[in-house]
Amino acid sequence: MKNLRGTYVHRGDAYRRRSRIKQTVLAFGFFGAVAFVMGNRKPVTTDAQAAPVTRSNPFSLTVNTDRALAARLDSTRGELELMKLQMDRATTIINYSSRYKIGADLATTIVDVASAEGIDPDLAFRLVKLESDFNPRATSPVGAVGLTQVMPSTARYYVKDVSHENLYNPQVNLEVGFRYLRGLVKEYNGDVKLALLVYNRGPVAVAKARAGGDNPSNGYDRIITKGYHGKGTVE
Repeated sequence: MKNLRGTYVHRGDAYRRRSRIKQTVLAFGFFGAVAFVMGNRKPVTTDAQAAPVTRSNPFSLTVNTDRALAARLDSTRGELELMKLQMDRATTIINYSSRYKIGADLATTIVDVASAEGIDPDLAFRLVKLESDFNPRATSPVGAVGLTQVMPSTARYYVKDVSHENLYNPQVNLEVGFRYLRGLVKEYNGDVKLALLVYNRGPVAVAKARAGGDNPSNGYDRIITKGYHGKGTVE
């Protein structure tokens, strides 16, 4: 066998042996380091618990939120009901103003006073139309005054110390006239026609006719209630 010491081939074999030895030493060093780390690592305790995860829901409702929403709904409902009442009132005023060809201001006063005094507005307009034709300055030969043609003596029964001139004020006159009419409807147990006759003729004349067995009607009640189906008063 040929002696190869000192040749290129021999030098190559020596280099490869030194490389294998170096790689072996490095490998043992790596695994030794791993073993040292594993041996000195702290064990994980068995009672460790995961940290709670909190979630925020932007749409969650609380009791306070529910109450606030309920309050707002109630407020909105009240506002809508009020708006409906105002619309109904406005529609009523416009209808009467057009039907009787009078100003909206006078129609408004009649509607509001009639409602406040418990008189059906439909009956109220019929009464004022027949009594004064919506003339606040109307005066009868016997001294009846204003829109509802009330006598000053009768007016003072309802408004103490009211003057003759005061009765030309639409607000005052309507309050007295409608209050008087409501009292009559109540006195005669809801008989609207009889109450109207007493309003027009006076209690003495109506009572005398009835006592004598006569019909107290002079046509006044029929004119006002023609086509009318209400009960005269409102709650």
